[in-house]
Amino acid sequence: MQRYREWLESGGNGCMDYAARYLDVRDNPELLLEGARSVIVVAMNYYPARRQSDDAPQFAYYAYGRDYHEVMRDRLQRLAAYIRELDEGCATRCCVDTAPLRERYWATQAGVGFVGRNNTLIVPGKGSFFYLGAIVTTLELTPDEPCTLTCGDCGLCETACPAGALKGGKPVDASRCLSCLTIEYRGELPEWSREALGNRVYGCDECQRCCPHNRNARPTAVPELQPSEEFMSLTAERIMAMDQAEFSRIFSHSAVKRTKLAGLQRNMAHILKK
Repeated sequence: MQRYREWLESGGNGCMDYAARYLDVRDNPELLLEGARSVIVVAMNYYPARRQSDDAPQFAYYAYGRDYHEVMRDRLQRLAAYIRELDEGCATRCCVDTAPLRERYWATQAGVGFVGRNNTLIVPGKGSFFYLGAIVTTLELTPDEPCTLTCGDCGLCETACPAGALKGGKPVDASRCLSCLTIEYRGELPEWSREALGNRVYGCDECQRCCPHNRNARPTAVPELQPSEEFMSLTAERIMAMDQAEFSRIFSHSAVKRTKLAGLQRNMAHILKK
């Protein structure tokens, strides 16, 4: 918790002002659900079975299929309903990246994995291409043992980061993270980012692609996470010519909606200025 506050004080959250909100809730899940006694953490594999061609405008793997908020929430709600059937007196709240809950912290405490030097949660033997979701519940459960593994002094992700957002095992500098810049940042992209972006139009996976823990990554079997043919065939020209109706159709129920059409075209135009 202190490490999180130090990250905020250093400005590491960049444009993500929301990361500094509701600090009391982030410290205490009982403020999310009165009487909370347990946090159940779920990890869902999103590693793609097939990937875009190298010369296509690149999207982060997590955005290939249906919006993970919807996919994970649907499954969590079904699990939560089952829990309430087992104990009719308990209450539950499902959280998928939108509630002020420290998912990676609780995933570590639950033994799901550990936070790597690339700041992602790494599931031992499976890698880091996982969405996280949580169920806060009043049901008192016997806790699992926390995961105490670490990356050691590997550092490959720090070397591979195109923009130098990872340094010395410290929390990510969001002001230099290409995922933050292409998805969260509003306004003109900084000039220095053009070379770092390459042809990444939405997000960046370099710190995960190079990670030794992802050598054993296996493609997801979740149907909703499979990309459409139209998505896989996107070109720079098509993105720049896209109108709102086409954007809304192609990216219906997609995480890409986060950046909006204007943001996606801003990113693409910035790349094309080379």
